[in-house]
Amino acid sequence: MPDHAPSPASQPAPTSSGAGALSRRRFVTTTAAAAFGFQVVPRHVIGGPGFTPPSEKLNLGCIGVGGQGAGDIADLVSSGLVNIVALCDVDLKQGASTISKHPNAKLHRDYRRLIDQQKDIDAVVIATPDHVHAPASILALRAGKHVYVEKPLAHSIGEARQMAKVAKESKLVTQMGNQGHASEGLRLTREWIQAGVIGNVTEVHVWSDRPGKFWDSQGKPAPTETPVVPDTLDWDLWLGPVAKPVKYHPEYAPRKWRGWWDFGCGALGDMAVHNADPAFYALDLGSPDWVDAESAPNNNESFPAWNIITYHFPARGTMPAVKMVWYDGGKLPPKPPGMEAERNLGDNGIYFVGDKGVILAGGWAGTPRLVPEAKMKEFVMPAKSIPRCTVGHRREWIEAAKAGKPEDAHSGFHYSAPFTEALLVGLLPVRFGKRIEWDAANLKATNAPEADAFIHKVYRDGYGI
Repeated sequence: MPDHAPSPASQPAPTSSGAGALSRRRFVTTTAAAAFGFQVVPRHVIGGPGFTPPSEKLNLGCIGVGGQGAGDIADLVSSGLVNIVALCDVDLKQGASTISKHPNAKLHRDYRRLIDQQKDIDAVVIATPDHVHAPASILALRAGKHVYVEKPLAHSIGEARQMAKVAKESKLVTQMGNQGHASEGLRLTREWIQAGVIGNVTEVHVWSDRPGKFWDSQGKPAPTETPVVPDTLDWDLWLGPVAKPVKYHPEYAPRKWRGWWDFGCGALGDMAVHNADPAFYALDLGSPDWVDAESAPNNNESFPAWNIITYHFPARGTMPAVKMVWYDGGKLPPKPPGMEAERNLGDNGIYFVGDKGVILAGGWAGTPRLVPEAKMKEFVMPAKSIPRCTVGHRREWIEAAKAGKPEDAHSGFHYSAPFTEALLVGLLPVRFGKRIEWDAANLKATNAPEADAFIHKVYRDGYGI
């Protein structure tokens, strides 16, 4: 990411206008036909094998185009199946690199204008801080746009529930950006567990090295200084739906927002969507019935410096109840039974404890292994029974959107919203300092009515869901 803002001369002017009545593609085609009196040959006829003409590509509007958004856009463009027709970022310095690579895309600062006014968009990619995910996603779905949104899906439990509802009603194609959900490792883990390789699973441990070197805002009080807002940043738009007034500070933006309750979901939101995904997918966990936590001191401004969160999931069909424990901020679980003394768990990962053995996998739904490693030498893997993703997580979404098949995007909101909702319940005992008895059907912490305002957010006028 550049260290300086683009000069005014090189920076495309922000616009809130929508696309014109006649697109550039239609203008070129119809003008050529009229001038020369012949039918224009479709580009896919003359473009060679594998060529996708612009008219058959998905037109994307991209909201949040620096950082993770830049990576999302680059990967989507490399598929050859999209046109980038609109870019939106409240911070022109953070978005400068992506903006310079797509000079023909219309530039917006306010995502609401992009969605409401630019009519040539088929789908949106949302890579903003967590607090904007739900308002932007729901607005886009209601406007008839397919949605790819970065993880975690939502900033609150109520938002996740509403996102699932709107996605189902819209019949549009959605996807959350937990790329490991397309992996071979995820599918192998489910196949092994379903085949009874380690018997009945009753315990799962999941961990991450975040925040660590990635951001250092957790465990800090809110800053009191009021530095000048950079002229490349629209701070009011950055705050977006946040109802309470917050003054700009570089401790929030860029990059450090994840450690603050108002904007992010801490290490859990950053990495549990990756590292705990195999547990939810392989064990069909659903919602917890209670959650407890042990944490570093919590000031209710930034997240605690570390957390150990224990989820209890009731029995599901023939599967027994499961305890799942999440560790962050440098905390690690004990080594699983049978693990070699010289072997380390690694910075990110998950392991499953069954009554017949242990499965260990790396972070981001990595490849599973039996513990101890000696068991792998004699292990005969069960037959593959789950279809594989051969095109990658983002292209899976593109192809599903082009085909109009929401079920073909496997981390669509039908899966990722209940998953995110369950994970975020784990933040309630962190925030309120006590075990939480959870009523998923009614989205209620039955022993903590004070949590209602945290479960269902209040939004600033002009935003919301």
